[in-house]
Amino acid sequence: MAVACKETKEQNSVRVLRENEIASAVSDRYPEALQLVFEAHGGLNAWKDKELLVYEIPKDSFSEIHTIDLDSRKDKIETPQYEMGFDGNDVWILDPLKVYKGDPIFYHNLMFYFYAMPFVLADDGIAFSDTHALSYEGKEYPGIRISYNSGIGTSPEDEYYIHFDPETFQMAWLGYTVTYKTGEKSDNVKWIRYDDWFSVDGIMLPHSITWHNYDDKTILDARNTVFFENIHFEKRLAGDLIFNKPEGALIMTR
Repeated sequence: MAVACKETKEQNSVRVLRENEIASAVSDRYPEALQLVFEAHGGLNAWKDKELLVYEIPKDSFSEIHTIDLDSRKDKIETPQYEMGFDGNDVWILDPLKVYKGDPIFYHNLMFYFYAMPFVLADDGIAFSDTHALSYEGKEYPGIRISYNSGIGTSPEDEYYIHFDPETFQMAWLGYTVTYKTGEKSDNVKWIRYDDWFSVDGIMLPHSITWHNYDDKTILDARNTVFFENIHFEKRLAGDLIFNKPEGALIMTR
């Protein structure tokens, strides 16, 4: 019993030290408004304690099962017809019937970055600056502009605009540009609404996100909604090979 108590105290000391380190880093690194957004969604400490995130995206004839390692950012998408993923070095696809028509390099983690907002804004290599508030249906949503340092990700020229509810600090809108393959900055900002939050193990995650038509920063009607199902966190398994390129898969190159 004495040994068990000692181990618990040591574990608690490590946890408290880690939480204090994260809290100090958050205070020094992120704008105050973004810190409040993190807290409104469960807190950066709680997010960093999670290991694997799993969710399904229903399609017309099947569902995509997405699994992401939140630390290494290895990922895998499984469907009855094809699989794709990132093993830490390469993007791969297993598609024996040649039914997938998209670009795995672009798509393998695309939905994760939309889904895991705002916490992915805690990644390295991000710069924050002010932006004008976004107006929708008579309400003003303050915002933060996000840009990436050179060499970060597949599209470092991309920009994001996160806008939050001024009363709850929950994320309400995401604006983003797409520069993949062009390498050139874009003024065409697309807009996604986030208003379908729920708690998963203390973390606020969306049941759905909705793209809207727009005219610059004037948000118009809803265009399409992506739904997420069976959302949960899992622990890593020792020796887990889930993200490894399976036999017969092709490595993708740009």
